Amino acid sequence: MFKKLVAIEPVSLVEEAEKELRQYAEEVVMYGDVPADDDEIIRRIGDADGVLLSYTSKINSCVFEHCPGIRYVGMCCSLYSKESANVDIAWAEEHGVTVKGIRDYGDRGVVEYVICELVRFLHGYDRPMWKEMPVEITGLKVGMAGMGVSGGMIAEAMKFMGAEVSYFSRSRKPDYEAKGMVYRPLTELLEQSEVVFACLNKNVILMHEEEFKALGNGKILFNTSIGPAFEAEDLKNWLDGGNNYFACDTAGAIGDPTGELLNHPRVFCTNYSAGRTKQAFGLLSEKVLYNIREYLGNANA
Repeated sequence: MFKKLVAIEPVSLVEEAEKELRQYAEEVVMYGDVPADDDEIIRRIGDADGVLLSYTSKINSCVFEHCPGIRYVGMCCSLYSKESANVDIAWAEEHGVTVKGIRDYGDRGVVEYVICELVRFLHGYDRPMWKEMPVEITGLKVGMAGMGVSGGMIAEAMKFMGAEVSYFSRSRKPDYEAKGMVYRPLTELLEQSEVVFACLNKNVILMHEEEFKALGNGKILFNTSIGPAFEAEDLKNWLDGGNNYFACDTAGAIGDPTGELLNHPRVFCTNYSAGRTKQAFGLLSEKVLYNIREYLGNANA
């Protein structure tokens, strides 16, 4: 059991999960806003031995050094790799601090989002119609840049709807190829696809000026990644230079610190994470609690 467990910011746990936390700590503190800086994070953690955070704050080596009581950090957000994490996992490992993250809790909402937005483009609902007449997903040439869990789910949804699906990934995916999806090198995929979905890990920049040239004109680009998959200037030039459209669910996926691209006439951003659904919060809560139970079981062994 933790002596003190602190959620330094809103962590999206459902009410039942918040109640269950009290079974695992003598004291539980839940903060309802995002801390402004490291000093505030340090103040909130204090002498706690367990810490929870979401994707909106960072725990770096400075925070760890000022809070020597920390033994466990639970990330209530996606953990793809040490390098992309918002916790200094390398420091934690060197000093015996356990860091646990979660994955794959909001993917179904993302699939629903892309189908919804794509149909609106193809039929001209509440936006300019992509072609002169409404078209179906059937026969659409779809390219997947990234075939992780969400990318694979989007690819299967597109295939089910009759699209011609090709993909680019760091490794070949025989299971998907057996379902009729075709592997292509990135440049070839961009050239031959009419609609491209970027489904990449956080902090992976895949598309630069040359890639946008390969993508060409008359295309639709989706980014379902947590962050941008490109440089904002290259995206802007592509949008300004042709009859192209870009869609994403959050402003962070645009990667424009000025905020100007959010208002670009060819950018369609709902500005709300498609993965933040009732079901996703429930699954997130289950995974966060599982990590805590697993840690306490091992810690007490």
